[in-house]
Amino acid sequence: MPDSPDDAATVPGDEAWSHEFVETNGVRLHAVTAGPEDGDLAVLLHGFPEFWYSWKHQIPALAEAGYRVVAPDMRGYNRSEKPPGVDAYHVDELVSDVVGLVRAFDRESACVVGHDWGGLVAWYAAIQRPSVVDRLAVLNAPHPARYEEVATRSPRQLLKSWYVAYFQLPWLPEFGFRWNDYAILDDVFRESTVRPDAFSEADVERYRAALSRPGALTAAINYYRAMGRATLKRRLTGGELDGRVETPTLLVWGEQDFALDRSLTDGLERWVPDVRVDRLPDASHWVQMDAPERVTDAVLSHLGRGYAR
Repeated sequence: MPDSPDDAATVPGDEAWSHEFVETNGVRLHAVTAGPEDGDLAVLLHGFPEFWYSWKHQIPALAEAGYRVVAPDMRGYNRSEKPPGVDAYHVDELVSDVVGLVRAFDRESACVVGHDWGGLVAWYAAIQRPSVVDRLAVLNAPHPARYEEVATRSPRQLLKSWYVAYFQLPWLPEFGFRWNDYAILDDVFRESTVRPDAFSEADVERYRAALSRPGALTAAINYYRAMGRATLKRRLTGGELDGRVETPTLLVWGEQDFALDRSLTDGLERWVPDVRVDRLPDASHWVQMDAPERVTDAVLSHLGRGYAR
């Protein structure tokens, strides 16, 4: 159903975007849609602590290239439903949300693009439900098997990943984010980018407003808690992580990433035989904000449609 939200974008072309609510996998997700209704479907999955707005540079370009773009607030975020409990944010549920989104738009498959946590979900979608993912594009999110390999061997990556352990704690991470009216978001976004104007004050305010909606912050952190529990259970039971991806894959990586080491981009061919890695030395973890045109061009090229500027 169409909607007129208070977080509507103010970027060129946004008058052609729609805001809808979509029922999928037992939850109600808010999504921004754009582009021709009969175009190939492109699903854009945001990361932490973002929402659909993180794709403001890519939505108009993909729509102009002829894609039917769907950029959801992932479950728990912003205006999407926030089911209670940690288990509701298990990666299997997140993958099922993606499958349900594709089905809700009357498609059997889609191009899936993800950043950060959205990138991790995109990886798992290609691993668990390969028939649903036509082409995969991931931005600064490591392949899960490569991440485990590096995190267990590299003190550098282990140090960078300190927050993953911190997020397993009850209530304290939420307190830290809420302190001084979410002041940490200025550091998370504006102080960690390479391009000084990658995030405006208005952008950060949008993220603050989205994250401060009732239940949103705990839901977002529950992604980490659910993954932590699942990883511990798998290791205790001796389970193996199946990381095989047959889908043609693009990995775009801003090398100035405060949380993820460049070594995570090496050796992916063991799991992803058809992979291309584009490393951007002068971009940060927020690569689609630091280098929006280069990211958009790379994604469109990988998906099969160039973009004439």
